[in-house]
Order: sequence, then C-alpha cells, then structure tokens
Amino acid sequence: MTEQRISSLRTRTGEVVTALLVSALMLFAGAAQAERIKDIAGIAGVRSNQLVGYGLVVGLDGTGDQTSQTPFTVQSLKSMLSRYGVTIPPGVNPQVKNVAAVTVHADLPAFAKPGQTIDITVSSLGNAKSLRGGSLLLTPLKGADNQIYAIAQGSLVVGGFGIDGGDGSRVTVNVPSVGRIPNGATVERGVDNPFARGDAIYFNLHTGDFTTARRLADAVNSAVGPGTAQPVDATTIRVNAPRDAAQRVGFVAFLEDIELQPGEAPARVIVNSRTGTIVIGSHVRVKPAAVTHGSLSVSITANPLVSQPQALAGGETQVVPRADIEVTQDANRMFLFDAGVSLQEIVQAVNQVGAAPGDLVAILEALKQVGALRAELIVI
Repeated sequence: MTEQRISSLRTRTGEVVTALLVSALMLFAGAAQAERIKDIAGIAGVRSNQLVGYGLVVGLDGTGDQTSQTPFTVQSLKSMLSRYGVTIPPGVNPQVKNVAAVTVHADLPAFAKPGQTIDITVSSLGNAKSLRGGSLLLTPLKGADNQIYAIAQGSLVVGGFGIDGGDGSRVTVNVPSVGRIPNGATVERGVDNPFARGDAIYFNLHTGDFTTARRLADAVNSAVGPGTAQPVDATTIRVNAPRDAAQRVGFVAFLEDIELQPGEAPARVIVNSRTGTIVIGSHVRVKPAAVTHGSLSVSITANPLVSQPQALAGGETQVVPRADIEVTQDANRMFLFDAGVSLQEIVQAVNQVGAAPGDLVAILEALKQVGALRAELIVI
C-alpha cells in the first residue's frame, strides 16, 4: 500500500470519526433538552392539603410566654387542666414561664392513609423567647373544612437558640421560636381524590403553553396509540385511562416517563424592582434603536473664609461663607441596536456603557415605550 493511499485512508477515517462525533453530540443535545412528563405536569386532583392546629408547648427552660401579656396562653392552660380534673380558682392566673401557645401546621400528602405519619412545623404564637427543649402536647390538626385529619404530639427539634446577657444584651442564632417534629403527626383520616374515577385522567402543565400541550398529547399518542390523549387548553391534556385501579397506576407510571421537548417560553424581561435583579429571555429581540447613557454629578463643598480686619481698623473678625461647585458628566457614547439583535448583543452593548441595574431598567423601559423592545416587560 502506497503512502498516498494510506494518507487518503486516514483522511476518510478522520472524516467518518468527525461525522460520528457530530451526530453523537447532536443526539445528546436533543436528548438533553427533552423532559419527562412527570417533571413538567401533574395529575389533576393529586395534591397535598394544608392542615393547621393550635396547641401548647410545655417543658421550656423559662423561655415561654409571659402570661401577663398573653392571656390566651393562661386560658388554654386552664382549659387543658380542667379536662384532667384540675380546677384553678376564679381570679387566679398561674404565672408560668415554661409554657408557650403555638400554632402547628403540616401538609397532608395525596393518598395519605390513616396510621401514616407526617412532619409538622411548630411556631410560637405569643412572646416566647425560645421553644428549645419543649414538648408539644396532643394537638388536633384540621383542614379547611374544619375536620380533624391528623393528631400531633412530640418533642421539638429547634435549630436556633438565644442567649441573654445581664446587661440586657441578647445574641440570637437562627430563629429559636420555630421548631419541627419529624413524623410528629399521625394521620387519622384520608382525603378523597378523583384519581380512580372516570374514564380519563387529566395532566395539568406546571407552566401553561399551547405548544407544550400539543407536544405532550402527540408524545402520548405515539407511545400508546392514536386518540389516547387530547389537549383541552394550554394547561390541561385529557388522557384516556383504564378503570381498574391497578392498571391505572401502571398506566400513569408508564406515561410519566415519556419524554418530550417542551415549547420555548415567550420573549420576556423580568425586572425585580426591590433587588435590582433583571432576567432577559433568550428570545428577546430589539428593533433598530439608538440609546445614550450618561450621568450628571454636582458636587458642592463648603470652603468658608475668615475676614480679619487690619490693626486699629475697629472691625470684627467674621467668617465669610464660600462654596466650591464642581460639575462632572460621564462621557459615555451612544450605542446603536440593529434590527433583531440577540440577548448576548444586548448585554454587551449595555455593559460597554457601564450601566448599573437601575440604569438598565430605565433603558429597557425606554425601549419598550418607543416600541423597540420585542418582548413583554414584567416588573415585580
């Protein structure tokens, strides 16, 4: 084999390897953009429910409510003691420092069954300094319908603490007036949901988009069969499902792993006026426009003079006010936006003039006012 044929073979081999690498990168890029249905949509009716309750935390090391300022704590303590046969004489208010009135809240997961446990969060309702070391007494947790769905009780786990000094100073780390109890509530009643009812299930997109809804229905129809899924609107997709509960669970598990490429978000510019954060979408475009940015600074410095009369002149020494005024202006140049410039070009142009976040907001609002900003400007 001659050297020329060897060189030609090496060249062809290199071209083939390069083509394979490019193809692999393109496939990887396409796969990286695909998302599972379970990551972009949820099933209608399958959600958690909020629970809340009111109770007492006892066993605190002198960091509880000041009963003189929180009468509801004393009232709750008297009510609890009366249920156990302990009667406090009328007009007597126990001055305890190891009790705190608290609110308890938790999320009841979907399909939670009686006997299962859930985590709870306990928050001080009065002026207790810390809940560290306390124990929550039996507390019923109710839903929005005022029905009891769980019972909470247990020892608190508090991540913060506070230390008081003799001179009135205080050092606090994190928030000692809030604690958690892992598995601190036992579910007493489940919540009915429509998952197992009807001939279909409904997927609700986390972010409504007509393109994504259509692609999700097409992906389900390609994997299961034509006519299985129909988009209802920009958020909801109806999917025919088996009536049998076991088959429906397996069917949904199969659907959740189907991958599709969601539709791209519309062109938006989000401005947080409180923090100065600005997020510009990748599809933001600008029509031809000219922008200039500059700032005018006026500096006034007091520089008083002392007026001293000559000897034997009979005058008095006085201070004569005088101020030095200096005016400076940044010599930033005007920059131009061509038609359809990209996000990167917008950022580069604004950075060239050294615009701060507040100045960038003013530039974007001005571009929107003249109709040059081809995007939705949202200020939050």
